[in-house]
Amino acid sequence: MAEDQKPPSGPDLTQGVDPAAFKDDKLVGHVGEQEVLLVRAGAEIFAIDAHCSHYHGPLADGLVVDGAVRCPWHHACFDLRTGEATRAPAFSALDVWNVEQRDGRIFVRDKREQPASKTRKADHPEKIVIVGGGAAGFAAAEMLRRHDYQGSIVMLSDDDAPPVDRPNLSKDYLAGSAPEDWLPLKPDDFYPHAKIDLRLRTAVTGIDTRARQLTIADGKTVGYDRLLLAVGAAPVRLPIPGADLPHVHMLRSLDDSRAIIAGAKTARRAVVIGASFIGLEVAASLRAREIDVHVVAPEKRPMERVLGAEMGDFVRALHEEHGVIFHLEDTVTAIDKHKATLKSGDTLEADLVVVGVGVKPRLELAEKAGLNIDRGVLVNELLETSVPGIYAAGDIARWPDPHSGEAIRVEHWVVAERQGQTVARNMLGHQIKFDAVPFFWSQHYDVPINYVGHAEKWDEIEVDGSVANKDCVLRYKRGGRLLAVSSIYRDLDSLKAEVEMERGIAG
Repeated sequence: MAEDQKPPSGPDLTQGVDPAAFKDDKLVGHVGEQEVLLVRAGAEIFAIDAHCSHYHGPLADGLVVDGAVRCPWHHACFDLRTGEATRAPAFSALDVWNVEQRDGRIFVRDKREQPASKTRKADHPEKIVIVGGGAAGFAAAEMLRRHDYQGSIVMLSDDDAPPVDRPNLSKDYLAGSAPEDWLPLKPDDFYPHAKIDLRLRTAVTGIDTRARQLTIADGKTVGYDRLLLAVGAAPVRLPIPGADLPHVHMLRSLDDSRAIIAGAKTARRAVVIGASFIGLEVAASLRAREIDVHVVAPEKRPMERVLGAEMGDFVRALHEEHGVIFHLEDTVTAIDKHKATLKSGDTLEADLVVVGVGVKPRLELAEKAGLNIDRGVLVNELLETSVPGIYAAGDIARWPDPHSGEAIRVEHWVVAERQGQTVARNMLGHQIKFDAVPFFWSQHYDVPINYVGHAEKWDEIEVDGSVANKDCVLRYKRGGRLLAVSSIYRDLDSLKAEVEMERGIAG
Protein backbone atom coordinates (compact mmCIF):
# COMPACT_ATOMS: atom_id res chain seq x y z
CA MET A 1 0.00 0.00 0.00
CA ALA A 2 1.27 3.47 -0.91
CA GLU A 3 2.26 5.65 2.00
CA ASP A 4 -0.40 8.27 1.18
CA GLN A 5 -3.17 5.69 0.76
CA LYS A 6 -5.35 5.33 3.84
CA PRO A 7 -6.45 1.88 4.95
CA PRO A 8 -10.13 1.17 4.25
CA SER A 9 -12.62 2.18 6.92
CA GLY A 10 -14.77 0.03 9.12
CA PRO A 11 -15.02 -3.71 9.66
CA ASP A 12 -14.03 -6.45 7.24
CA LEU A 13 -17.40 -7.32 5.75
CA THR A 14 -16.25 -10.72 4.58
CA GLN A 15 -16.04 -11.71 8.25
CA GLY A 16 -19.59 -10.58 8.92
CA VAL A 17 -21.05 -7.71 10.94
CA ASP A 18 -23.76 -7.38 13.54
CA PRO A 19 -26.93 -5.63 12.23
CA ALA A 20 -26.87 -3.54 15.41
CA ALA A 21 -23.76 -1.78 14.06
CA PHE A 22 -25.83 0.12 11.49
CA LYS A 23 -26.34 3.84 12.04
CA ASP A 24 -29.28 5.45 10.26
CA ASP A 25 -29.53 2.25 8.20
CA LYS A 26 -25.97 2.59 6.86
CA LEU A 27 -22.62 1.04 7.66
CA VAL A 28 -19.23 1.53 5.99
CA GLY A 29 -16.86 -1.44 5.92
CA HIS A 30 -14.53 -2.98 3.40
CA VAL A 31 -14.00 -5.97 1.16
CA GLY A 32 -10.28 -6.28 0.64
CA GLU A 33 -8.96 -2.78 0.01
CA GLN A 34 -12.29 -1.41 -1.30
CA GLU A 35 -14.61 0.51 0.99
CA VAL A 36 -18.18 -0.70 0.78
CA LEU A 37 -21.39 0.91 2.00
CA LEU A 38 -24.08 -1.33 3.45
CA VAL A 39 -27.59 0.11 3.19
CA ARG A 40 -30.63 -1.30 4.94
CA ALA A 41 -33.85 -0.57 3.06
CA GLY A 42 -36.79 -2.30 4.68
CA ALA A 43 -36.02 -6.01 4.89
CA GLU A 44 -33.29 -5.83 2.27
CA ILE A 45 -29.62 -4.99 2.68
CA PHE A 46 -27.54 -3.71 -0.22
CA ALA A 47 -23.78 -3.39 -0.64
CA ILE A 48 -22.38 -0.71 -2.95
CA ASP A 49 -19.12 1.19 -3.45
CA ALA A 50 -18.87 3.74 -0.63
CA HIS A 51 -17.81 6.66 -2.84
CA CYS A 52 -19.49 8.56 -5.67
CA SER A 53 -17.90 8.06 -9.08
CA HIS A 54 -18.11 11.80 -9.80
CA TYR A 55 -15.89 13.52 -7.20
CA HIS A 56 -15.53 10.62 -4.73
CA GLY A 57 -18.14 12.00 -2.34
CA PRO A 58 -18.94 9.85 0.74
CA LEU A 59 -22.23 8.10 0.04
CA ALA A 60 -22.59 7.21 3.72
CA ASP A 61 -23.40 10.90 4.26
CA GLY A 62 -25.98 10.85 1.46
CA LEU A 63 -29.68 10.06 1.28
CA VAL A 64 -31.39 6.79 0.41
CA VAL A 65 -34.54 7.31 -1.64
CA ASP A 66 -36.64 4.75 -3.53
CA GLY A 67 -33.97 2.10 -3.91
CA ALA A 68 -31.17 4.53 -4.70
CA VAL A 69 -28.50 6.47 -2.84
CA ARG A 70 -27.82 10.14 -3.59
CA CYS A 71 -24.42 11.75 -3.17
CA PRO A 72 -24.30 14.55 -0.57
CA TRP A 73 -21.90 16.71 -2.59
CA HIS A 74 -23.40 17.12 -6.04
CA HIS A 75 -26.60 15.03 -5.93
CA ALA A 76 -25.56 12.20 -8.25
CA CYS A 77 -27.75 9.12 -7.81
CA PHE A 78 -26.98 5.39 -7.91
CA ASP A 79 -29.27 2.37 -8.09
CA LEU A 80 -28.59 0.19 -5.05
CA ARG A 81 -29.28 -3.05 -6.92
CA THR A 82 -27.23 -2.45 -10.06
CA GLY A 83 -24.85 0.40 -9.15
CA GLU A 84 -25.97 2.30 -12.26
CA ALA A 85 -25.42 6.07 -12.17
CA THR A 86 -29.03 7.04 -12.80
CA ARG A 87 -28.59 10.81 -12.51
CA ALA A 88 -25.86 13.18 -13.52
CA PRO A 89 -23.32 14.47 -12.67
CA ALA A 90 -22.02 10.91 -12.24
CA PHE A 91 -21.85 8.70 -15.34
CA SER A 92 -19.81 5.69 -14.22
CA ALA A 93 -21.55 2.86 -12.39
CA LEU A 94 -20.44 1.69 -8.96
CA ASP A 95 -19.53 -1.82 -7.91
CA VAL A 96 -22.20 -3.77 -6.04
CA TRP A 97 -21.80 -6.94 -3.98
CA ASN A 98 -23.93 -9.90 -3.03
CA VAL A 99 -25.11 -9.83 0.57
CA GLU A 100 -25.78 -12.91 2.70
CA GLN A 101 -27.57 -12.89 6.04
CA ARG A 102 -27.04 -15.92 8.26
CA ASP A 103 -26.54 -16.74 11.92
CA GLY A 104 -27.64 -13.24 12.87
CA ARG A 105 -24.82 -11.59 10.91
CA ILE A 106 -24.37 -9.91 7.54
CA PHE A 107 -21.66 -11.08 5.14
CA VAL A 108 -20.37 -9.48 1.94
CA ARG A 109 -17.96 -11.39 -0.28
CA ASP A 110 -18.32 -11.40 -4.07
CA LYS A 111 -19.20 -8.67 -6.55
CA ARG A 112 -22.27 -8.86 -8.71
CA GLU A 113 -21.94 -8.69 -12.44
CA GLN A 114 -23.31 -5.40 -13.73
CA PRO A 115 -25.95 -6.03 -16.38
CA ALA A 116 -26.17 -3.76 -19.39
CA SER A 117 -28.77 -1.02 -18.90
CA LYS A 118 -31.23 -2.08 -21.57
CA THR A 119 -34.68 -0.59 -21.85
CA ARG A 120 -37.55 -1.35 -24.16
CA LYS A 121 -37.12 0.88 -27.18
CA ALA A 122 -40.40 2.28 -28.45
CA ASP A 123 -38.75 3.79 -31.52
CA HIS A 124 -35.74 2.96 -33.67
CA PRO A 125 -34.28 6.05 -35.34
CA GLU A 126 -31.32 5.17 -37.53
CA LYS A 127 -29.44 8.47 -37.31
CA ILE A 128 -29.19 10.74 -34.26
CA VAL A 129 -27.21 13.96 -34.51
CA ILE A 130 -26.16 16.07 -31.54
CA VAL A 131 -25.01 19.64 -32.08
CA GLY A 132 -22.78 20.66 -29.19
CA GLY A 133 -19.95 19.07 -27.23
CA GLY A 134 -20.86 20.20 -23.74
CA ALA A 135 -22.80 18.77 -20.81
CA ALA A 136 -26.14 18.08 -22.48
CA GLY A 137 -24.70 16.70 -25.70
CA PHE A 138 -22.32 14.35 -23.95
CA ALA A 139 -24.96 13.12 -21.50
CA ALA A 140 -27.38 12.35 -24.34
CA ALA A 141 -24.81 10.40 -26.36
CA GLU A 142 -23.62 8.43 -23.33
CA MET A 143 -27.18 7.57 -22.29
CA LEU A 144 -28.15 6.44 -25.78
CA ARG A 145 -25.33 3.92 -25.83
CA ARG A 146 -25.86 2.91 -22.22
CA HIS A 147 -29.43 1.97 -23.09
CA ASP A 148 -28.40 -0.14 -26.07
CA TYR A 149 -29.19 2.25 -28.92
CA GLN A 150 -27.51 0.64 -31.94
CA GLY A 151 -27.96 3.37 -34.55
CA SER A 152 -25.61 6.14 -35.68
CA ILE A 153 -24.63 8.93 -33.26
CA VAL A 154 -22.83 11.97 -34.65
CA MET A 155 -21.69 14.75 -32.29
CA LEU A 156 -20.81 18.02 -34.01
CA SER A 157 -18.83 20.29 -31.67
CA ASP A 158 -17.09 23.57 -32.42
CA ASP A 159 -14.86 23.02 -29.39
CA ASP A 160 -11.21 22.05 -29.74
CA ALA A 161 -11.37 19.38 -27.03
CA PRO A 162 -13.71 16.46 -26.29
CA PRO A 163 -16.33 17.09 -23.56
CA VAL A 164 -14.73 18.15 -20.28
CA ASP A 165 -15.86 18.76 -16.71
CA ARG A 166 -16.49 22.45 -17.28
CA PRO A 167 -17.19 23.41 -13.61
CA ASN A 168 -13.61 22.41 -12.82
CA LEU A 169 -12.24 24.97 -15.30
CA SER A 170 -12.89 27.78 -12.82
CA LYS A 171 -12.33 25.74 -9.66
CA ASP A 172 -9.59 23.23 -8.82
CA TYR A 173 -8.00 23.03 -12.27
CA LEU A 174 -7.63 26.80 -12.51
CA ALA A 175 -6.39 26.95 -8.92
CA GLY A 176 -3.67 24.40 -9.73
CA SER A 177 -4.96 21.70 -7.38
CA ALA A 178 -6.36 19.35 -10.04
CA PRO A 179 -4.39 17.94 -12.99
CA GLU A 180 -5.70 18.25 -16.52
CA ASP A 181 -6.24 14.52 -16.84
CA TRP A 182 -9.13 14.86 -14.37
CA LEU A 183 -11.08 17.03 -16.80
CA PRO A 184 -12.36 14.74 -19.59
CA LEU A 185 -15.85 13.41 -18.91
CA LYS A 186 -14.68 10.19 -20.54
CA PRO A 187 -11.28 9.13 -21.94
CA ASP A 188 -10.66 9.92 -25.60
CA ASP A 189 -11.00 6.27 -26.57
CA PHE A 190 -14.55 6.16 -25.18
CA TYR A 191 -15.96 7.77 -28.33
CA PRO A 192 -14.60 5.35 -30.95
CA HIS A 193 -15.22 2.41 -28.60
CA ALA A 194 -18.86 3.51 -28.15
CA LYS A 195 -19.13 4.26 -31.88
CA ILE A 196 -19.87 7.93 -31.26
CA ASP A 197 -18.68 9.97 -34.24
CA LEU A 198 -17.32 13.02 -32.38
CA ARG A 199 -16.29 15.75 -34.81
CA LEU A 200 -14.41 18.60 -33.14
CA ARG A 201 -13.86 22.09 -34.59
CA THR A 202 -17.06 21.60 -36.61
CA ALA A 203 -19.48 24.52 -36.85
CA VAL A 204 -23.07 23.93 -37.96
CA THR A 205 -24.38 26.78 -40.14
CA GLY A 206 -27.92 25.71 -40.93
CA ILE A 207 -30.76 23.23 -40.42
CA ASP A 208 -33.14 22.13 -43.17
CA THR A 209 -36.03 20.85 -41.08
CA ARG A 210 -37.95 19.46 -44.06
CA ALA A 211 -35.02 17.52 -45.52
CA ARG A 212 -33.82 16.67 -42.00
CA GLN A 213 -30.25 17.60 -42.62
CA LEU A 214 -27.62 19.99 -41.28
CA THR A 215 -25.14 22.11 -43.19
CA ILE A 216 -21.69 22.48 -41.67
CA ALA A 217 -19.15 25.22 -42.30
CA ASP A 218 -17.27 23.35 -45.02
CA GLY A 219 -20.47 23.03 -47.04
CA LYS A 220 -21.08 19.35 -46.35
CA THR A 221 -24.40 18.09 -45.07
CA VAL A 222 -25.30 15.61 -42.33
CA GLY A 223 -28.69 13.92 -42.25
CA TYR A 224 -30.64 13.01 -39.13
CA ASP A 225 -33.76 11.22 -37.94
CA ARG A 226 -33.59 12.86 -34.50
CA LEU A 227 -31.68 16.02 -33.66
CA LEU A 228 -30.54 17.50 -30.33
CA LEU A 229 -29.50 21.15 -30.18
CA ALA A 230 -27.19 21.57 -27.21
CA VAL A 231 -25.01 24.46 -28.33
CA GLY A 232 -24.86 26.16 -24.94
CA ALA A 233 -24.15 29.82 -24.33
CA ALA A 234 -21.43 32.26 -25.30
CA PRO A 235 -19.70 34.65 -22.87
CA VAL A 236 -20.81 38.26 -23.10
CA ARG A 237 -18.05 40.41 -24.56
CA LEU A 238 -17.42 43.88 -23.19
CA PRO A 239 -17.78 46.66 -25.79
CA ILE A 240 -14.92 48.71 -24.35
CA PRO A 241 -11.46 49.71 -25.61
CA GLY A 242 -8.86 47.06 -24.92
CA ALA A 243 -11.28 44.16 -24.46
CA ASP A 244 -9.48 42.23 -27.18
CA LEU A 245 -5.95 42.60 -25.80
CA PRO A 246 -3.94 39.37 -25.35
CA HIS A 247 -4.00 39.50 -21.54
CA VAL A 248 -7.81 39.83 -21.42
CA HIS A 249 -9.63 36.50 -21.14
CA MET A 250 -13.07 34.97 -20.83
CA LEU A 251 -13.69 31.51 -19.41
CA ARG A 252 -15.86 28.98 -21.21
CA SER A 253 -13.61 26.31 -22.69
CA LEU A 254 -10.58 24.26 -21.74
CA ASP A 255 -8.46 26.46 -24.00
CA ASP A 256 -9.74 29.54 -22.12
CA SER A 257 -8.72 28.04 -18.78
CA ARG A 258 -5.32 27.04 -20.16
CA ALA A 259 -4.77 30.60 -21.40
CA ILE A 260 -5.60 32.07 -17.98
CA ILE A 261 -3.23 29.60 -16.29
CA ALA A 262 -0.48 30.55 -18.73
CA GLY A 263 -1.03 34.24 -18.01
CA ALA A 264 -1.12 33.61 -14.27
CA LYS A 265 2.42 32.19 -14.34
CA THR A 266 3.90 35.68 -14.78
CA ALA A 267 1.07 37.91 -13.54
CA ARG A 268 1.27 39.74 -10.24
CA ARG A 269 -2.02 41.65 -10.34
CA ALA A 270 -5.34 40.54 -11.83
CA VAL A 271 -8.63 42.30 -12.39
CA VAL A 272 -11.77 40.17 -12.53
CA ILE A 273 -14.69 41.97 -14.17
CA GLY A 274 -17.95 40.63 -12.78
CA ALA A 275 -18.94 39.21 -9.38
CA SER A 276 -20.85 36.24 -10.72
CA PHE A 277 -20.25 32.67 -9.59
CA ILE A 278 -17.72 32.21 -12.38
CA GLY A 279 -16.03 35.54 -11.66
CA LEU A 280 -15.64 34.84 -7.96
CA GLU A 281 -14.50 31.26 -8.50
CA VAL A 282 -11.83 32.66 -10.81
CA ALA A 283 -10.89 35.20 -8.13
CA ALA A 284 -10.50 32.41 -5.55
CA SER A 285 -8.42 30.31 -7.96
CA LEU A 286 -6.10 33.21 -8.76
CA ARG A 287 -5.66 33.94 -5.05
CA ALA A 288 -4.62 30.29 -4.65
CA ARG A 289 -1.84 31.15 -7.11
CA GLU A 290 -0.86 34.11 -4.88
CA ILE A 291 -1.89 36.77 -7.39
CA ASP A 292 -3.34 40.09 -6.17
CA VAL A 293 -6.99 40.16 -7.26
CA HIS A 294 -9.39 43.08 -7.66
CA VAL A 295 -13.05 42.40 -8.53
CA VAL A 296 -15.07 45.10 -10.31
CA ALA A 297 -18.85 44.76 -10.58
CA PRO A 298 -21.88 47.08 -10.87
CA GLU A 299 -23.99 45.48 -8.14
CA LYS A 300 -24.07 46.49 -4.49
CA ARG A 301 -23.38 42.93 -3.29
CA PRO A 302 -21.93 39.94 -5.09
CA MET A 303 -24.53 37.34 -6.05
CA GLU A 304 -27.35 39.12 -4.22
CA ARG A 305 -29.70 38.60 -7.17
CA VAL A 306 -29.43 34.81 -6.80
CA LEU A 307 -28.67 34.27 -3.10
CA GLY A 308 -29.99 37.34 -1.31
CA ALA A 309 -28.36 40.10 0.74
CA GLU A 310 -27.11 38.10 3.74
CA MET A 311 -25.45 35.42 1.63
CA GLY A 312 -24.06 38.12 -0.67
CA ASP A 313 -22.44 39.90 2.27
CA PHE A 314 -21.02 36.60 3.48
CA VAL A 315 -19.48 35.79 0.10
CA ARG A 316 -17.90 39.24 -0.09
CA ALA A 317 -16.47 38.93 3.42
CA LEU A 318 -15.14 35.44 2.65
CA HIS A 319 -13.24 36.69 -0.38
CA GLU A 320 -11.96 39.73 1.49
CA GLU A 321 -10.59 37.42 4.19
CA HIS A 322 -8.54 35.83 1.43
CA GLY A 323 -7.24 39.15 0.16
CA VAL A 324 -9.63 39.98 -2.68
CA ILE A 325 -10.37 43.70 -3.05
CA PHE A 326 -13.84 44.65 -4.32
CA HIS A 327 -14.84 47.69 -6.39
CA LEU A 328 -18.61 47.39 -6.34
CA GLU A 329 -21.16 49.73 -7.92
CA ASP A 330 -18.50 50.44 -10.53
CA THR A 331 -17.57 49.26 -14.03
CA VAL A 332 -14.49 49.00 -16.22
CA THR A 333 -14.57 51.47 -19.10
CA ALA A 334 -11.20 50.78 -20.75
CA ILE A 335 -8.27 48.36 -20.58
CA ASP A 336 -4.73 48.88 -21.75
CA LYS A 337 -1.60 46.78 -21.50
CA HIS A 338 -0.94 47.56 -17.84
CA LYS A 339 -4.15 48.82 -16.25
CA ALA A 340 -7.95 48.94 -16.19
CA THR A 341 -9.79 52.26 -15.96
CA LEU A 342 -13.02 52.41 -13.97
CA LYS A 343 -16.10 54.56 -14.47
CA SER A 344 -15.42 56.12 -11.07
CA GLY A 345 -12.09 57.39 -12.40
CA ASP A 346 -9.91 54.93 -10.49
CA THR A 347 -7.29 52.87 -12.28
CA LEU A 348 -6.16 49.38 -11.35
CA GLU A 349 -2.88 47.82 -12.36
CA ALA A 350 -3.51 44.58 -14.23
CA ASP A 351 -1.17 42.03 -15.80
CA LEU A 352 -4.17 39.73 -16.25
CA VAL A 353 -7.86 40.51 -16.82
CA VAL A 354 -10.68 37.96 -16.71
CA VAL A 355 -14.16 38.99 -17.87
CA GLY A 356 -17.10 37.18 -16.28
CA VAL A 357 -20.16 39.33 -16.91
CA GLY A 358 -22.55 36.60 -17.97
CA VAL A 359 -23.42 34.55 -21.02
CA LYS A 360 -26.01 34.65 -23.80
CA PRO A 361 -27.72 31.52 -25.15
CA ARG A 362 -26.62 30.69 -28.66
CA LEU A 363 -29.97 30.92 -30.44
CA GLU A 364 -28.93 31.85 -33.98
CA LEU A 365 -29.08 28.31 -35.40
CA ALA A 366 -32.52 27.65 -33.91
CA GLU A 367 -33.84 31.01 -35.06
CA LYS A 368 -32.68 30.44 -38.65
CA ALA A 369 -34.38 27.04 -38.60
CA GLY A 370 -37.70 28.63 -37.59
CA LEU A 371 -37.98 27.07 -34.13
CA ASN A 372 -40.11 28.91 -31.61
CA ILE A 373 -37.96 31.27 -29.54
CA ASP A 374 -38.69 33.25 -26.39
CA ARG A 375 -35.52 34.14 -24.43
CA GLY A 376 -34.42 30.61 -25.29
CA VAL A 377 -35.54 27.74 -27.47
CA LEU A 378 -39.04 26.83 -26.34
CA VAL A 379 -39.50 23.14 -25.59
CA ASN A 380 -42.33 21.09 -24.16
CA GLU A 381 -42.17 18.88 -21.08
CA LEU A 382 -40.41 16.22 -23.18
CA LEU A 383 -37.78 18.81 -24.21
CA GLU A 384 -38.97 18.68 -27.82
CA THR A 385 -39.02 21.94 -29.79
CA SER A 386 -41.81 23.28 -31.98
CA VAL A 387 -40.49 21.05 -34.81
CA PRO A 388 -41.12 17.34 -34.17
CA GLY A 389 -37.95 15.27 -33.94
CA ILE A 390 -35.79 18.23 -32.87
CA TYR A 391 -34.96 18.59 -29.18
CA ALA A 392 -33.11 21.25 -27.21
CA ALA A 393 -31.28 20.94 -23.89
CA GLY A 394 -28.89 22.87 -21.71
CA ASP A 395 -28.34 26.61 -21.67
CA ILE A 396 -30.53 27.31 -24.71
CA ALA A 397 -33.67 25.43 -23.58
CA ARG A 398 -36.65 27.15 -21.93
CA TRP A 399 -38.90 24.44 -20.51
CA PRO A 400 -42.12 24.30 -18.43
CA ASP A 401 -40.83 23.76 -14.90
CA PRO A 402 -43.45 21.96 -12.80
CA HIS A 403 -41.89 23.11 -9.51
CA SER A 404 -42.06 26.85 -10.09
CA GLY A 405 -45.06 26.68 -12.42
CA GLU A 406 -43.20 28.81 -14.96
CA ALA A 407 -41.23 28.37 -18.16
CA ILE A 408 -37.60 28.75 -17.16
CA ARG A 409 -34.13 28.64 -18.67
CA VAL A 410 -31.16 28.02 -16.38
CA GLU A 411 -27.45 27.83 -17.04
CA HIS A 412 -26.56 25.00 -14.66
CA TRP A 413 -24.18 22.17 -15.53
CA VAL A 414 -26.14 19.40 -13.80
CA VAL A 415 -29.43 20.57 -15.31
CA ALA A 416 -27.90 20.36 -18.79
CA GLU A 417 -26.60 16.85 -18.15
CA ARG A 418 -29.94 15.62 -16.80
CA GLN A 419 -31.78 17.19 -19.72
CA GLY A 420 -29.46 15.41 -22.13
CA GLN A 421 -30.22 12.12 -20.40
CA THR A 422 -33.96 12.74 -20.68
CA VAL A 423 -33.69 13.68 -24.36
CA ALA A 424 -31.82 10.44 -25.08
CA ARG A 425 -34.73 8.39 -23.76
CA ASN A 426 -37.32 10.50 -25.53
CA MET A 427 -35.52 10.22 -28.86
CA LEU A 428 -36.21 6.51 -28.52
CA GLY A 429 -39.90 7.20 -27.98
CA HIS A 430 -40.17 6.95 -24.22
CA GLN A 431 -42.26 10.09 -23.51
CA ILE A 432 -40.46 10.98 -20.26
CA LYS A 433 -41.28 14.36 -18.78
CA PHE A 434 -38.33 16.43 -17.62
CA ASP A 435 -39.21 17.22 -14.01
CA ALA A 436 -35.81 17.25 -12.29
CA VAL A 437 -35.31 19.97 -9.71
CA PRO A 438 -32.53 22.37 -10.82
CA PHE A 439 -29.30 22.02 -8.85
CA PHE A 440 -25.90 23.68 -8.91
CA TRP A 441 -22.92 24.12 -6.64
CA SER A 442 -20.23 26.75 -6.32
CA GLN A 443 -16.89 26.53 -4.53
CA HIS A 444 -15.19 29.49 -2.83
CA TYR A 445 -11.92 28.48 -1.15
CA ASP A 446 -12.96 25.72 1.26
CA VAL A 447 -16.63 26.77 1.31
CA PRO A 448 -19.15 24.97 -0.94
CA ILE A 449 -22.52 26.55 -1.68
CA ASN A 450 -25.28 24.21 -2.88
CA TYR A 451 -28.46 25.48 -4.50
CA VAL A 452 -31.62 23.49 -5.24
CA GLY A 453 -34.64 24.84 -7.12
CA HIS A 454 -35.09 28.08 -9.02
CA ALA A 455 -36.14 31.43 -7.58
CA GLU A 456 -35.99 34.45 -9.87
CA LYS A 457 -38.00 36.47 -7.34
CA TRP A 458 -38.93 35.93 -3.73
CA ASP A 459 -40.61 37.84 -0.93
CA GLU A 460 -39.17 35.89 2.01
CA ILE A 461 -35.92 34.17 2.93
CA GLU A 462 -35.99 31.82 5.93
CA VAL A 463 -32.57 31.26 7.49
CA ASP A 464 -31.93 28.10 9.51
CA GLY A 465 -28.55 28.20 11.27
CA SER A 466 -25.83 30.79 10.83
CA VAL A 467 -24.57 32.11 7.50
CA ALA A 468 -21.57 33.73 9.20
CA ASN A 469 -20.62 30.42 10.84
CA LYS A 470 -20.86 28.55 7.52
CA ASP A 471 -23.63 26.31 8.81
CA CYS A 472 -26.94 27.24 7.27
CA VAL A 473 -29.93 26.54 5.07
CA LEU A 474 -31.72 29.41 3.33
CA ARG A 475 -35.23 28.86 1.96
CA TYR A 476 -36.45 31.24 -0.73
CA LYS A 477 -40.24 31.64 -0.82
CA ARG A 478 -42.84 33.60 -2.72
CA GLY A 479 -46.40 33.76 -1.46
CA GLY A 480 -45.52 31.11 1.12
CA ARG A 481 -44.36 28.65 -1.56
CA LEU A 482 -40.84 27.26 -1.41
CA LEU A 483 -38.98 27.91 -4.66
CA ALA A 484 -35.33 27.24 -3.82
CA VAL A 485 -32.90 26.30 -1.06
CA SER A 486 -29.26 27.28 -0.68
CA SER A 487 -26.97 25.81 1.93
CA ILE A 488 -23.46 25.74 3.34
CA TYR A 489 -22.25 22.47 4.92
CA ARG A 490 -25.83 21.20 5.17
CA ASP A 491 -25.58 18.54 2.48
CA LEU A 492 -28.26 16.24 3.84
CA ASP A 493 -30.72 19.12 4.17
CA SER A 494 -30.00 20.04 0.55
CA LEU A 495 -30.77 16.49 -0.59
CA LYS A 496 -33.95 16.38 1.47
CA ALA A 497 -35.10 19.67 -0.05
CA GLU A 498 -34.52 18.24 -3.53
CA VAL A 499 -36.68 15.21 -2.72
CA GLU A 500 -39.43 17.35 -1.18
CA MET A 501 -39.55 19.54 -4.28
CA GLU A 502 -39.64 16.48 -6.54
CA ARG A 503 -42.58 15.10 -4.60
CA GLY A 504 -44.39 18.44 -4.43
CA ILE A 505 -44.46 18.47 -0.65
CA ALA A 506 -42.12 21.43 -0.05
CA GLY A 507 -43.66 24.36 1.73
